[in-house]
Formats: sequence, structure tokens, C-alpha cells
Amino acid sequence: MAEPNIEAFVDRSVGPQVRGYLHRPNGNPRDGMVLTHGAGGNSRMALLLALAETFAASGLTVLRCDLPFRQARPFGPPRPGDAARDREGLKNAVSVLRKIAPGRIFLGGQSYGGRQASMLCADEPGLAEGLLLLSYPLHAPGKPDQLRTQHLPKLQLPTLFISGTKDPFGSVEEMQAALKLVPGKTTFLPVEGAGHDLGFKGKKKIDDLPKRILSEFQKLFD
Repeated sequence: MAEPNIEAFVDRSVGPQVRGYLHRPNGNPRDGMVLTHGAGGNSRMALLLALAETFAASGLTVLRCDLPFRQARPFGPPRPGDAARDREGLKNAVSVLRKIAPGRIFLGGQSYGGRQASMLCADEPGLAEGLLLLSYPLHAPGKPDQLRTQHLPKLQLPTLFISGTKDPFGSVEEMQAALKLVPGKTTFLPVEGAGHDLGFKGKKKIDDLPKRILSEFQKLFD
């Protein structure tokens, strides 16, 4: 597979603006994917970069974007009032990418970013053609009774969930139970031995994970 081209990207024609990095595949791409980060990260996260390179090399146009809260503050988690604006930023990113990639558009995110993406698509099921949720934060660590599942029964579009088997935000068993609430088609890929970062912060990086995720993605959406 040929290496895609990567460029810094900003679109100020929408508000909140869309900012991040665009991976353009070789040839005439049709489908596209928006990828975003978690509460402690940004669009330059190693996991997002590896996934974007892998998906772009397979033929997708990929936009790694910073959520509005991260554009406003380079460090620190989102504040309670940020979520609605962050979802609006994701909606804008999908709209902007549709002008570049004329085919299907998929929306993905890690942890907080994935939760906001899923909430957005639960409310607007026609916004994207599918979801990629990395380390969905099912509950805060140590608080399994406070599940973040209220919107899952409205999630109609196909969704690929990826979680580490040592993720304190949700065990494999808890994730599998939560997926039963989703009426749309779902696939669940557990990553053995990985925590919430899916192995992309520690020394034992799971080198083949992006390719495994791409394979599951292609099975679900092709």
C-alpha cells in the first residue's frame, strides 16, 4: 500500500472551526473518516496517527481533528459545558469532509471523543454512515453503577467498538452487555492486555492493532 499524503488542515468557514490533519490517499478516494481524541489528548495522539495512516493507505480520506475544547485550551480535560460545542465541532468536521470525500463518511473517536461522536449520531442518525469507537468510556473508573449508556438505544448506524481487556472504564463483560442496548449492527474487538490507551502510551506498543482494526472495519462496512 502506498503512503498517503498528510497536511495540516483548518476550515474557518464554519463555527466552531475545524482544525487538524488531513490524510489524502493516492488515487481517487471516495469514502472518508473523521477521527478525534479523548479528554486528555489531541489530534496528534499516536493512536490516531497510526489509525489514520493505516486507513488512508487503504483508500480512505482521513481527517484527524481537534475538538473545540482542545482548540480553546492546549492542556486539561473538557469542562462540563464543553460537550455540546464539541459535538457541534464534530458535526462541522463531517460536513467539511463531505466536500472532500464524495462517498460514505465515517465518524470515530477515542474515549471522550468517541462518546461525543456516538451521542451526536444517536441524535442525528443520518449524519454519518458508521461509527468507530475506541475505548468507549462506559463508566468512570471505580464507578460501574454510573453507566454512560442512556443514548445507546437510539444508536441506529453500524458501530465498531474497540476496548482493551484491562480498561478501567469498562470491562469486556460490561461492554458486551452495553452493546446489547444498541439496535444498530455492532462489532466488538477486545484487545488483550491493553488498557484505556490501547497500548499506545506504554512501552509494549501493539504494532498490528491498526491493521486489525482496519480488518474488522472492512468486515462491518464493506
